[in-house]
Amino acid sequence: MRRHALICLLAVGLSLAAAGGCLAAEGKNLIFALGAEPVSLDPANQTDNPSEIVVRHIHDNLVEFTEKGDIVPQLAASWQTSADGLTWTFKLRQGVRFHDGTPFNAQAVVFNIKRNTDPAKRTLRTSLYEPFIADAKALDDYTLEIQMKKPFGALLAHFAHGAGGMISPAALQKHGDKYGLNPVGTGPYVFVEWKAGDRVVVKRNDAYWKGQPKIEGVIFKPVPEAASRVIMLETGEADVVFPVPLMEVERLNKGKTSKIILGDTARVIYIGMHQQKKPFNDKRVRQAVNYAVDKESIIKNVLMGMAKPSKSVMGALVWGAHPVGEYKHDVEKAKKLLAEAGYPNGFEVNLWTPDGRYPMDAQIAEAVATQLAKVGVKVKIQRWEWAAYQTNTRKPPEEAKYDMFLLGWAPSTGDADWAIRPLLYSSEWMPKGDNRSYYKNDEADALIKQGMETSDQSRRRENYKKAQEVLVEDGAWLMLHDMVQSVGVSNKLNNVAVWPIEIVLVKDASWSN
Repeated sequence: MRRHALICLLAVGLSLAAAGGCLAAEGKNLIFALGAEPVSLDPANQTDNPSEIVVRHIHDNLVEFTEKGDIVPQLAASWQTSADGLTWTFKLRQGVRFHDGTPFNAQAVVFNIKRNTDPAKRTLRTSLYEPFIADAKALDDYTLEIQMKKPFGALLAHFAHGAGGMISPAALQKHGDKYGLNPVGTGPYVFVEWKAGDRVVVKRNDAYWKGQPKIEGVIFKPVPEAASRVIMLETGEADVVFPVPLMEVERLNKGKTSKIILGDTARVIYIGMHQQKKPFNDKRVRQAVNYAVDKESIIKNVLMGMAKPSKSVMGALVWGAHPVGEYKHDVEKAKKLLAEAGYPNGFEVNLWTPDGRYPMDAQIAEAVATQLAKVGVKVKIQRWEWAAYQTNTRKPPEEAKYDMFLLGWAPSTGDADWAIRPLLYSSEWMPKGDNRSYYKNDEADALIKQGMETSDQSRRRENYKKAQEVLVEDGAWLMLHDMVQSVGVSNKLNNVAVWPIEIVLVKDASWSN
């Protein structure tokens, strides 16, 4: 009765009686244990996967990814583009409403697009849209026309991104900057409550345009402690656990109550270096750090073999990725480069890491520190809870307190543009974008820009291949590995979707009979 009691308690004071009393009957609610708490439930102002996972249950997009990465219609029923790639016309689904009862129509889409392209009131995801979209207008209630500043081959992928979730204009006008705490979309689940540090609760949208979801309610619980997530899966306190510690995968797969879904991802795990101050403003130092770290050893001994060494600055599953090269472990070469750069005895730096956001993230940081010590680089580790980590790494260069930082990136567009532009394009320095390394390379900038500004897919591939060659040779960051994801799912649950971009969805899930 434990779960039923929890849901009933949540109903008190939340006016859930109007939605049918208690959120669901015993055993009909889904508990989803996440390794980190969401930061924001505003599609345009979320930059982390825990947030995006919840956002995608509340909001729909114009178009959506499949588990294989294909793009299919969602709120847009169909679309066409002009021969020059500068005009897009979308036909929208009719009869769809936001959770607050207001209509979803072309005017609402125009509102969302203009919000995401307003340079004077930037969202955290403005750079997904503003460089390309000139204007959007409603031709009628269900026909949308978008004028482009320039051709852009990844436009549909950007609309499928989590930032493309359609929000209620009325809700944004009502809540303003607090929208991220009061989300209103058209999706299969309706937001109920966010109790910081404990849970985000959503209930089934009985009027959902695709049909009533089979799961009556979902509770997303942040559980940073890996051992606690495993216990919750084994005892049935959680129905979905993400991520599962890799060291537990083999043992859990032998159990009878749950299954572990393993899969390659489009996510790279890397360590960035603050390049607007010494010593990382010197390419030789960045290259030395790459040579000093034994990625194969980390994968074998820390990740139980469940990862692949990065051969580019973007994951191998990303459209446009090329295996342009990797830094093989070479301590002597690392020492030689450090000496050439003026650091024959090494130096001291700090390394920030989240703790529990990615598989074995803090342990990876410790392993990197141990290996860097062998070339004279003394590293002090600082562990962070995820939300605080996000906040404290989102600073302009003169305010950033870190020297190195561990992070992962899975482009939620699945496209090369979003795999590298937010992180390594010079106009995307924090706090405007996601370039926490404050990296700048004119040649890379030019290639990234060329890739953005054409709809010719073969030309885009060539631009991005050249960009990756430049970035790897320049030691843009410490390349580690392409991540493998591990999702624990109750044997009683069906149709859990696991996307290569490290998004786990239960929108279409159902209980076994």
